[in-house]
Amino acid sequence: MRPDDFPPGTVWLVGAGPGDPELLAMKAVRLIESADVVFYDALVGSGVLDLIPARTERVSVGKRSGRHSKDQATIDALLVAAARAGKRVVRLKGGDPTLFGRATEEIGALKEAGFPVHICPGITAASAAAASAGMSLSLRGVARDVRFVTAHSRRGAALDIDWSSLARGGSTLAFYMGREAAGEIRRGLMQAGMPGEMPVMIACEVSGPGERRLVTRLDLLDLATKSFAAGAPTLILVGAAVMLAGSAAALPANASSAAFGQ
Repeated sequence: MRPDDFPPGTVWLVGAGPGDPELLAMKAVRLIESADVVFYDALVGSGVLDLIPARTERVSVGKRSGRHSKDQATIDALLVAAARAGKRVVRLKGGDPTLFGRATEEIGALKEAGFPVHICPGITAASAAAASAGMSLSLRGVARDVRFVTAHSRRGAALDIDWSSLARGGSTLAFYMGREAAGEIRRGLMQAGMPGEMPVMIACEVSGPGERRLVTRLDLLDLATKSFAAGAPTLILVGAAVMLAGSAAALPANASSAAFGQ
């Protein structure tokens, strides 16, 4: 790391990962320890927050699905004001800043105000959940790609998703912020042709001390999510590769996407 990469008036968007502080990049730790002020989201793990030195100002901006303590414009203004005051600023975001993290808005506001902004990537929840479950998100002959989908929309609005594209099979689908939208996910995929027996994994509090996972089927998704994931940050993985969650066994010869009608 260059000694001049965090001068006063600089902002770093830092990926806090899914919660476990041991999953942080070494660079992320160094930036957190060097900051004058840290702005952090509600989903940043408590163990990560414990790495912030006592001398460092910390500001909760509280963003969590359905419960935003500060709107995006206010957060942008706070970052600009801190940079203008000559502070070394870390903006801690759960997971990876570039994946459903509203990074573009914050980068744009800072650049427009004339302040340098950089990104330190983090481990995203889908990767951490797959690691905990002992499965691969991609799998030769079964899951040729991984699709990251936000299941969050404006309150009362339907999800703006091309269900037909997602339901074609051959992919692992990772739905972020999927708890409240579980029923809509099930209906959208099944109406587009995905079979009800398609494996699904519901993962809550990924990588944290309270992590729990449930493997079920698509046609039971909303029922299972309602009973299993009440009130918890939830990731939903859908696809044939989920069959290997928690198992090191080789994929059976007939256990491909074709086995689920795809």
